[in-house]
Amino acid sequence: MPKGYVIVTEAIRDDEGMAAYSRAAAPSMAQGGAKPLVVDGQPRVLEGEWHGNRTVILEFESVEAAQVWYDSDSYAAARPLRQAAAESHAVLLSGFEMSRG
Repeated sequence: MPKGYVIVTEAIRDDEGMAAYSRAAAPSMAQGGAKPLVVDGQPRVLEGEWHGNRTVILEFESVEAAQVWYDSDSYAAARPLRQAAAESHAVLLSGFEMSRG
């Protein structure tokens, strides 16, 4: 089963608000099995345009696990803090498993 990835780009307007979001979201991420792979405040754009000034990539055991975390009550309580502190774009992606043959 391929892993699930949540990618969020954030144009942060309120650093203190984002700090409050991080504190509120961390327990839900731990409970949901999120593995932070990237938290980068200076993405290097190679082509096109990129949204925001911070990019976060979270890895989950599966797309389903990522969706369960995103829909969880504990994350639902934290999400409005991020939305108030930053303009965010978020996607859920399925990992790619290369066939061995």
